Amino acid sequence: MSIGSARRVTTTMIAATASRAARGLLDAEPPGGQRRWTRTNHRGDSVSLLAGPAAAAGLIVAGVVGAASLRGAVATTIATATAAAFGVIDDLDEDTAERTKGLRGHLGALAHGRVTTGGMKVLGIGAGSLVAAAVATETRATDGSRRSAAGWLFDVATFGALIAASANLVNLLDLRPGRALKATGLAAAPMALAGGRGAGVAAGIVGVSVAGLESDLDERDMLGDGGANALGAALGAAVALDAPRPVRLALLAGAIGLTLVSEKVSFTEVIASTPGLRELDAWGRRPAVSTGRPAT
Repeated sequence: MSIGSARRVTTTMIAATASRAARGLLDAEPPGGQRRWTRTNHRGDSVSLLAGPAAAAGLIVAGVVGAASLRGAVATTIATATAAAFGVIDDLDEDTAERTKGLRGHLGALAHGRVTTGGMKVLGIGAGSLVAAAVATETRATDGSRRSAAGWLFDVATFGALIAASANLVNLLDLRPGRALKATGLAAAPMALAGGRGAGVAAGIVGVSVAGLESDLDERDMLGDGGANALGAALGAAVALDAPRPVRLALLAGAIGLTLVSEKVSFTEVIASTPGLRELDAWGRRPAVSTGRPAT
C-alpha cells in the first residue's frame, strides 16, 4: 500500500470515528434538549436530527486531515461548516406555520422581501461556497505565471456554484432512510480510490457515510438539512478540487438540471420505478410498517 493510499484509509477511519464520537457527545448533552432535535419521519416514527451535526463534525475533521494542501483544507472546512450551520438553522427554526418548499419557493419569498430560514440557507451556503472557492482557487498557473482576473473569477464562480449545487442536491435526496448517505458514499468512493487532490476529502466522506448508515437505515437518526447539506458541500468541494474546468462545468450543469427537474418530478417516484436504483435504495431499510417507537 502506498503512502497516499494509507493516508486515505486513515482519513476514512478518523472521519468515521470522529462522527461517531460527536454523535455520542451530542446525545449525552443535546443543545437545547433532546426534544428540540426530535422529528417525525415519513412513516410517523420519532427520529433524531443529531446525526446531522455529528456527520458535519466528521466531515470537518476529514477536510483537515485528508486535504492535500492547506488551501484545500481551509476551503473544505469553510464549505462544510457553512452548509452544516445554515442547514441546522433551517432544521431547528423553520416556520412550520408557513412551509415554503423548494429552491424556487425560497427564492420567490426573498424576491418579495420575506426571509425564510430556507432563504437564509440558500444565501448562506452560496456565500460560504464562494469564499471556499476563492480560498481554493490558485491565482497562478502551473507554470508560475499570474492568471488573468477574469479567468480566476470564472473558476471561483463555477467552483462555488458546484459546492452550493451539490449541497442542495444531496439534501433533495434525503427523503428516505439511508438514501443520501448511500448516494454520497458511492459517489465519493471512486474519487477516494483515484488518488487526486480531492481524494482525502472523498475518503472522509466515505467514512462518515458508513458511520451513519446503520442508525439512518434503522430510523433512529436522520441527517436533516444540517447533515445532508454538509455532505453535499464536502462532496462538491472534493470534486471541484480535482476536476478540470470542462468536467466541473459539466457536473455543475448536471446538478443544476437535476435541481430544476426536482421542482416538477419526484426523485422518490423515479427511484421506485427504476430497476436497480429501487433495490439499492431499499437495501438495508426497515420494512414499511410503523412501530411508533420514540427516538433514543
